Amino acid sequence: MFALDLTWIVDSVLIFTLAFLIDLILGEYPDRIHPTIGIGKLISYLKKKGKSNNPRMEKVNGIFMVIIIMILIALPVGALLVWLRFYFGSIPYTIIGAILFKATFAIRGMGQYTKPIAAALKKGDLNEARKWLPYIVRRDPNTLNERQITSAAVESIAESTTDGITAPFFFFALFGVPGAFAYRVINTLDSMVGYKNDEYRNIGWFSAKLDTIANYFPARITAYLMVISAMLLNLDWRESWRILQRDKHKTSSPNAGFTISAMAGALNIQLEKTDCYKLGDDHGHISHEDIERSLKMMTLTAGLFGLIIVLPVLFIRIYIVLVSRLVL
Repeated sequence: MFALDLTWIVDSVLIFTLAFLIDLILGEYPDRIHPTIGIGKLISYLKKKGKSNNPRMEKVNGIFMVIIIMILIALPVGALLVWLRFYFGSIPYTIIGAILFKATFAIRGMGQYTKPIAAALKKGDLNEARKWLPYIVRRDPNTLNERQITSAAVESIAESTTDGITAPFFFFALFGVPGAFAYRVINTLDSMVGYKNDEYRNIGWFSAKLDTIANYFPARITAYLMVISAMLLNLDWRESWRILQRDKHKTSSPNAGFTISAMAGALNIQLEKTDCYKLGDDHGHISHEDIERSLKMMTLTAGLFGLIIVLPVLFIRIYIVLVSRLVL
């Protein structure tokens, strides 16, 4: 039994490492086979079915929508991996587990959408930069100038470090690949129905609350790891720490302000969403180079999260299992 437990943790480490490498080498999966696209289609279908003229019933339907999608996505993933491990052994289990886990996070993928923005800004082509912006933010690109476009890209990278990378890592560490998929369901639901407008206020309220809760610890851990990343990259880690402490609660989201303020401080720039917030101090300079710097911070922070959070949590989990068996 002890050997089995050790094998489990070795497999988990291998799944995490292999998935990380798949992402860095291959980037995002094509849309036609990407699980998140399938999750999105399922959400669109159930969202229509859950609409009601009764606000209370619509809220209840929103709860059931989350539960149903969780069951339909996370449960089959878990069953498949158990079946592979039981009947085919560690190697197929690890390979398929890594391929599936990779679908829940995106490191290189963020660069695929933001590097073209940086390249366009470097050439002074604002129209080209605006074409790429809708892939990462919901703001109207036609109303934004060069500074605002750059800010939007850097903000998106900072916020996506949590919901696109470290939060899936966090739930993988706690609950394995099914846990990472459960988080991806929650985050995708929030991005599609978690709005406070008339259309989604009721059907999406539970998704929005659940996303806030799910990101609470990952966002805070990620922000402080960003400060360490800034130090390792010879950026202004002291300013990153200072701005993080000062500006982390200035966004409407209780989580997003942490990573955005840490990023703003590290780059010595001000990140601004018009009529919503300003994080960091305005030193009069922000450029396309800040997009590249923020991508480096994102990648290093992801690696640090894996080393400092994911791997220790895996070992703690196995330690708890072993101790509980000895006690019993």
